[in-house]
Amino acid sequence: MNAESQLDRSIAGRFRYAIVLTALTLVAEVVGGIWTNSLALLSDAAHVFLDMFALILSLVAIKLASYPASDTRTYGWHRTEVFASFINGASVFLIAIGIFYEAWGRLFKPEEVKSLPMFIIAAIGLAMNLVAAGALHGHSHDDLNVRSAFLHMIGDAAASVGVIIGGIVMYFTGWYVADAIISIGIGCVIFLGAWRVLREAAHILLEGVPRGLSTAEVAEAINGVEGVNAVHHMNLWAICSHILALSAHVDIVPEFKGKQAGVLRAIEELLLERYHITHTTLQVECTMCIEAPIIKELRHRPRVGHDHHDHHHPHGHDHGHGHAHGHAHHEHDHDHDHDHGHHHDH
Repeated sequence: MNAESQLDRSIAGRFRYAIVLTALTLVAEVVGGIWTNSLALLSDAAHVFLDMFALILSLVAIKLASYPASDTRTYGWHRTEVFASFINGASVFLIAIGIFYEAWGRLFKPEEVKSLPMFIIAAIGLAMNLVAAGALHGHSHDDLNVRSAFLHMIGDAAASVGVIIGGIVMYFTGWYVADAIISIGIGCVIFLGAWRVLREAAHILLEGVPRGLSTAEVAEAINGVEGVNAVHHMNLWAICSHILALSAHVDIVPEFKGKQAGVLRAIEELLLERYHITHTTLQVECTMCIEAPIIKELRHRPRVGHDHHDHHHPHGHDHGHGHAHGHAHHEHDHDHDHDHGHHHDH
């Protein structure tokens, strides 16, 4: 835990450094874009904004992870990151549409651009992008979050190079249509980036299987653990972009009933090391359930317990409530009379 907190502090420090540099780049490009009348510079600023927001989210995610779960939020505040990503993606998506609209008008009616100041500001932005990318590069190999931010910085640098080339072309030729063409190119990059953020955030909010994982593959890996007879009723989802979770019913070979704690521990270690699934809930299952499907179908059911309470116990509130609760439990878990639950969070 001490090593993890030290790593978090180191990464957080680098993120703060990168955020400050990116914010300075953003301000310079917005002011410079308005001053020079360069849509390409403003487009690059929008790209920088998307990536700066991603950097801030990465830093906030480290802070949110330190907040404990509560009675009302058993997953803590981790989902806040996903909501913020969705809002960020949607806002930049609209910005990209605005860039396309403005660029389309300038294609047919080019506007004069102060190309030399535009070139200088874009060059400053490129330098800051490269310094920020260098600050993150050290941790980019062992942390997916940092790697993503590092790639964002490289993308910003590439967009700045495009603006610089446009500035040079316009300075020497006066061909101001280049500003609109470069803006459309950067707009396409922003559009794709925003779409990717929206798609990933929506996938997590819909409890989708994390990208790159397969329920069939994970189930097969669990089945390969010694002592496991079968696995079924498995759920695999992401709490946020950094925390993957799994729950499943595991049927143990009868000979291993006395060693089931060791079998569950082996499954948890396998899931952590091979798939980075850190939040696991495993339930040892009775042999009568081994033919169940790997993925359990979810469907709405009437609250039978409440109907029972209303029709049969109109006067005994406490007794009726207890009876309804027991009946509802039977409704949902009638096939697990001999189950034994086991949960572990790495």
